[in-house]
Amino acid sequence: MLSGFIYLEVCFNYSGVALLKVLIVYDSVSVNKNTEKVAETIRDALKAKGIDVQSSYVENVDASTVKDYDCLIVGSPTQAWRATVLIRDFFDSLKTESFAGKSAVAFDARIKSRLSGGAIGGIESKLKQLGFKIIVPGLAAYVEGKQTNPVLLDGELDKAKKFAEDLAKALH
Repeated sequence: MLSGFIYLEVCFNYSGVALLKVLIVYDSVSVNKNTEKVAETIRDALKAKGIDVQSSYVENVDASTVKDYDCLIVGSPTQAWRATVLIRDFFDSLKTESFAGKSAVAFDARIKSRLSGGAIGGIESKLKQLGFKIIVPGLAAYVEGKQTNPVLLDGELDKAKKFAEDLAKALH
């Protein structure tokens, strides 16, 4: 008689290696959707490395599903030296969950100026408060132009791809 059992669901790729699950949550407020472009670049580069990745706009994420992922990546435009209100609200929605042992990283989009500040520090702080372990330094993607219509500087998406490749190594 079987007195008990453990059911474990793990996804495997074709070579039999466990497939990591990564969730990218981002906000993107400019007309050009710079932060979304960075998120998509990171997503595509991680997928190319065989990682199962979902990328979602912050308002489309069900907070109760975050615990189902091995790694959380959070990205935000920088507004007043911090993440957007939607990203901060997202963190508030996670306060009842435990994420001990889960990995996380942050990225932001910001103006390249010593006076502009960035959102990465605040995002990483919130992730740590929730129990996540930051596994690679955050990515700052630089923009230029007017506040309502900034554009990514040349090379920033290449930098995001390299960031994702480094992240993939850290995850394996």
